[in-house]
Amino acid sequence: MRKAAILAIAALALAGATPSLAAPQKGLKSPHAGVLCDHYLCADKAGISRELTTRYLGRAAARKLFSQGDFDATRFTFDNGVFCDTSERSCYKDRYFDSNGKRGPVDPKATAALFGKP
Repeated sequence: MRKAAILAIAALALAGATPSLAAPQKGLKSPHAGVLCDHYLCADKAGISRELTTRYLGRAAARKLFSQGDFDATRFTFDNGVFCDTSERSCYKDRYFDSNGKRGPVDPKATAALFGKP
């Protein structure tokens, strides 16, 4: 009986935690024209920027981001899942390709904020 009560309490606790997992994704912020930031990085039309990350998120955030070794700063995914590719001058709803090898839908707001209107 005691084991069943513990399992029931655990199940209720997990059920209560589920809505917080399904919360809406975090949005991006544009602190200046041509700049987009999430909680971890800031980028402009050239890609992830140490200078902009330091300016808008602080030295600690920039140090943490750039201490991860070499990475391609021209293709990146924000913490809300939006993927940007500076060579294509576009941001997409996510970084995945469909079954035909084509990128998913363009995110028009992120694309316009980062690269300007076409």
